[in-house]
Amino acid sequence: MLCESHLLPGALLPNAGLHFVCRDQRLRVENAETAWTSEYNEGQELVIPVKNRDGRYTADRETLIELADSGRIVARYLDLNPNGSLDDIAGICNEAGNVVGLMPHPEHAVESLTGPSTDGLGFFTSIVKRLVNA
Repeated sequence: MLCESHLLPGALLPNAGLHFVCRDQRLRVENAETAWTSEYNEGQELVIPVKNRDGRYTADRETLIELADSGRIVARYLDLNPNGSLDDIAGICNEAGNVVGLMPHPEHAVESLTGPSTDGLGFFTSIVKRLVNA
């Protein structure tokens, strides 16, 4: 939705292999300075479920270079890229860092009873703290 509305560059295409993917996924935080990631440390590794059929991030080479050079890649897949996203991109942000698109589902990793970890909670505590301090 964020790419389709042009709030973020690129597009999400059907997964490589055209299969629905549902698994716990290791990620690495690449940018811990956005409104949504300030509770993490750069390089921190997380386990967050990925659940999608259309989650393969793609963009032209110029956009990928711009995202990398400007620090707008928020997270990358580790070990295995579950959907074929270019450059193992799991999440990106806009220039201001207040809009973050993430393909894994952090909302499914906020409670140890129902998720593989509570690693997703930081996305939500980050934005709440940003809003409280605004």
